[in-house]
Amino acid sequence: MNPREDAPADRGFFVGIIFFILGLGTLLPWNFFMTASMYFNNRLNTSEWSNGTITTRKEYYFDNWMTLLSQLPLLLFTFLNSFLYDWISEKVRIAGSLVFILILFVLTAVLVKISMEEDRFFSVTMATVWFINSFGAVLQGSLFGLVGLLPQRYSAIFMSGQGLGGTFAALAMIFAIASEADSESAALGYFITPCVGTLVTLFSYMLLPKLEFARFYLDRKSKSYELETSSRLLPTGDVEGCEKTSDLSVGSVANGNPNKGDSSVIEEEGVRQAFIPLQSENKSTQKSSILEVFKKIWLMAFCVTFVFTVTLSVFPAVIVDVKTVYGGKWERYFIPIFCFLLFNVMDFTGRTVTILLKWPSKDSRLFPLLVVCRVVFVPLLMMCNVQERHYMPVLFSNDIVFATIMLFFSVSSGYFVCLSMTYAPQLVEPKDAETAGALMTFFLALGLSLGAALSFPLRLLA
Repeated sequence: MNPREDAPADRGFFVGIIFFILGLGTLLPWNFFMTASMYFNNRLNTSEWSNGTITTRKEYYFDNWMTLLSQLPLLLFTFLNSFLYDWISEKVRIAGSLVFILILFVLTAVLVKISMEEDRFFSVTMATVWFINSFGAVLQGSLFGLVGLLPQRYSAIFMSGQGLGGTFAALAMIFAIASEADSESAALGYFITPCVGTLVTLFSYMLLPKLEFARFYLDRKSKSYELETSSRLLPTGDVEGCEKTSDLSVGSVANGNPNKGDSSVIEEEGVRQAFIPLQSENKSTQKSSILEVFKKIWLMAFCVTFVFTVTLSVFPAVIVDVKTVYGGKWERYFIPIFCFLLFNVMDFTGRTVTILLKWPSKDSRLFPLLVVCRVVFVPLLMMCNVQERHYMPVLFSNDIVFATIMLFFSVSSGYFVCLSMTYAPQLVEPKDAETAGALMTFFLALGLSLGAALSFPLRLLA
């Protein structure tokens, strides 16, 4: 949506800051479970002594299952959110989701201190991943629809906040490793961090209606709902009666004499002139169907789906198994820094650049072409030093080469996702911006799910 000239100023840029925090909060569940890969794998893939020999227990493939079970509920609940967001109030969807996410993070932190058999721990963790990402999907879809009602740059700010969520999680993991605390205490401190982050996100959302700039744009949504609901609830006769009453008053004032209503009724042409603008106004406030909105944004929907399909097919399930050629203490920091921190910092950079630069334009044929070209990163990353290997050769064993590929992979992911999500609401009328935002969130989730499903065969192929 373009900014309006009569809009109040965003004093102190508080609304922008709040949407940045909200963006960060939406991806805390995904980022904190993904970055804690080492913690979960250490609890699951343990070895034990049997008859004087070391036997390795079954492989759980935690990263693959975590990725898949994060994205499937995201796809399902985002799909439902696209159709049901008018039926459930915005406050219930957003505040309620944040409360349940907080409860599940607290549960995960408590489990750090509870000894549990591996199969049961895996089942409880996967159930937590499923439910926390279900609420995350409702939260994300609702907030994308909400930010679509504000000027365009707030969508980019919201997306930048999402990019920083991964950086936040990666730094929390690095600090936990650097603390030299025992693994249990480090994990507990790590999972307490998103509990605090979710609380801050909830309080930020509650502050939003108190800001004049936010009320100006968000109250317009309520007014449009009132107009649309009134037109549905009033019987046809009542609507026609209201229209005739409006015709009298508008026609009289238009003639310059409010006391000449009777003459306006007699003059059929005058009545018709007064009636047509009101009919057009009612039509303009009625939202388009989901199919009509999709026809306008289908290319952006394809782009965001393809970007995330490529990204999630190798990150984190394949990339997390890349090994450094150097040993020692660096080995503990290699994946947290070169996999998670580097990806999230560069992804955040790519999203942030779109605030200043938007190239190619939304009408350019080059934009979808560049998106499709990102598929080249899949074989490049699979030919890095991924261990254990099955079929493909290692062509890039050097840490610097791996980091360079990751840099371009990450920047392009954040940049093209943010452009797609920003362009989509611009392709529809303002009254359909929320629907476009909800649909784009569904296709975002579709890309994540497709990528997560592809990560299984790709990891076996490496």
